[in-house]
Amino acid sequence: MTVNDPIADMLTRIRNAALAGQSVVAMPASKIKAEVARILKEEGFIESYEEVAGEKTPAHQVLRVNLKYVGERRQRRPVITGLERVSRPGRRVYTRKQDIPWVLSGMGITIISTPKGIMTGQRARQLGVGGEIICKVW
Repeated sequence: MTVNDPIADMLTRIRNAALAGQSVVAMPASKIKAEVARILKEEGFIESYEEVAGEKTPAHQVLRVNLKYVGERRQRRPVITGLERVSRPGRRVYTRKQDIPWVLSGMGITIISTPKGIMTGQRARQLGVGGEIICKVW
């Protein structure tokens, strides 16, 4: 299956797994997906992530993301309540350092691809860099 937007595919898989109550979601691995997963782990949206060799073809890496939930068994809710892809292959969205958007007044995060690497919007403001807005998570 060919995927035109692998980051949107990653976000959709995470969103669907969280809504279905699954604890682990797997997807094809890439450097940018691993960086997005690293940021989600640092910000406390997921439990952990790991890159493992594929079961059918060991040459292909698979990214496994362990989702995080709050509450007891019956009232269990996912920590990630929303994911939104901002910049797409058909319409790239860039921002300057002073125009980096806030997500839910600081309750969520913006993930930005900058010349200094992939980072949160808050970190980009601290470093004084802008870039391409990858997605918003809350």
